[in-house]
Amino acid sequence: MRLLLLMGGLTALSAAGVLLVRVLTMGRSGRRVDPGRLESIERVYGAGGAVREAAQEPFTDRVLRPLAGRFGTLARRLTPAGMVARMNRSLTYAGNPPKWPVERVMQAKGLGLLAGGFVGLLYGSGLGGALTLLGPGLGAAAGFLLPDLLVYNLGVRRQQEVARTLPDILDMLTVSVEAGLGFDAAVAQVRANAEGPMAAEFARMLREMQLGQPRTDALRALAERTTVIELRGFSSSVVQASELGIPIANVLREQAREMRLRRRQRAEEAAQKVPIKILFPLLFCLFPALFVIIIGPGVLRIMDLFGT
Repeated sequence: MRLLLLMGGLTALSAAGVLLVRVLTMGRSGRRVDPGRLESIERVYGAGGAVREAAQEPFTDRVLRPLAGRFGTLARRLTPAGMVARMNRSLTYAGNPPKWPVERVMQAKGLGLLAGGFVGLLYGSGLGGALTLLGPGLGAAAGFLLPDLLVYNLGVRRQQEVARTLPDILDMLTVSVEAGLGFDAAVAQVRANAEGPMAAEFARMLREMQLGQPRTDALRALAERTTVIELRGFSSSVVQASELGIPIANVLREQAREMRLRRRQRAEEAAQKVPIKILFPLLFCLFPALFVIIIGPGVLRIMDLFGT
């Protein structure tokens, strides 16, 4: 009984001591709040804080980017679905420029629509008449179609560069395969030692094969990304050789020889077109100047003789 009373007394005494210490240290242990932190919280979350925080954002994020998004939405609404697919194909032929995805092209189309309409309105109002009404429409149409034309031109130039460098790339590929390398290793050598759009296409094909895509599918995808007939024929030949078990070195050798022959034929064709292309500049630019220089003095003398 005494033991129980002793234990109860010790417990009560301990509880009283803890309570006393807590009461004495309550004022000291209270968390002190930094006035600077309170001010920062009030600045962000207080009245008008959201407006002040938005005002600190860059001008591009606050104004230009949402405005460009609206331009892209307007252009996408006015563009048929078939035209969007054609735009994707043109960007593929152009090499899918990283700075010009489809959304940015659509934003450029919307901006061109409004800017072209405004310029057409100013030009038409200055001329007067029916052009006052036709000017905005023609200007808006020109501004809306200008990005499509630029992307198409970029794709055509890139495909011409592909056709020009394809024979040299195939020669390098053939030499690598005949030296004992496999097709994948030869493509890696082309990627490491060549430059230009054709080397970029081979690099993409190699990356697709490294990611697990079959070689035949990667070659077919390569053929779909180009308009060059020679490259499509090369892809088809390599796919058939892989499926039928034909030695790839023989196929590459024949393809390289055919590509060199076609390049020579294209050069001869371009040389034969030169006289026809320079005919009109000669007739309208060079010959009148020659006539003035050669016949002009004689005409002046004849006029003087008849005048006297």
